[in-house]
Amino acid sequence: MAPKVPESVLKKQATQAKIAEQAKQASYEAKQKKRQDKKDAIAAAEKYAAEYKAADETAVANRRQAKADGGFYVPAMPKLALIIRIRGTIGVSPKAKKIMQLFRLRQIHNATFVKLNESTIRMLRLIEPYVTYGYPTRSTVEKLIYKRGFGKLNKQRIPIADNSVIQEGVGSVGVNCCADLIHEIYTVGPHFKEANNFLWPFKLTSPRGGFSTKTKLVHFLEGGEAGNRGEEVNKLVKRMI
Repeated sequence: MAPKVPESVLKKQATQAKIAEQAKQASYEAKQKKRQDKKDAIAAAEKYAAEYKAADETAVANRRQAKADGGFYVPAMPKLALIIRIRGTIGVSPKAKKIMQLFRLRQIHNATFVKLNESTIRMLRLIEPYVTYGYPTRSTVEKLIYKRGFGKLNKQRIPIADNSVIQEGVGSVGVNCCADLIHEIYTVGPHFKEANNFLWPFKLTSPRGGFSTKTKLVHFLEGGEAGNRGEEVNKLVKRMI
């Protein structure tokens, strides 16, 4: 006659089997979700690539048409600016210091994206001696997010090593992957504020070759480093990544 198994042991075995089955099911669901998220991210990237290509082709066609008509093609005013802090805290006026705090430029070589409108342009002019800024290309936005991108989750700086970080941070507004995040920032979409606040200020290095101490405080248009440098900011970012 086989020995009788105690009731407590049977209950424990049943509980362990139930937990193992739940874990197996959860693992399967997580794998399926990951597979689907990957498909969605690829589809989103392809959709945005087609959108960018169409926009580039339209711009080229407009430029050619304007030239054929004997006129000039004037592109739309940029909606996005990248600001880089190039000076420390010494000699900064309280007003300028407050504006740089609003732009989240708390350390030297910090960089952030800003939506351009009348008020932000006015604020940028007040802090021009301490920062340099310009209009980033899509390539620059991609490089910054892929190479120097960190997200803010529970007030902590988390590297964007996975799309799950983006989903957790801004998935509620429909930004689920890197392609969504780049598109929202570059096009200054309806959820730009949430996407930009999710991104931790970029920590860049001192540019290769460095800034000249003689021209660092001079405006870019006068041969210096500070102020608005337009499209030239992309070359500077390339040296600082």
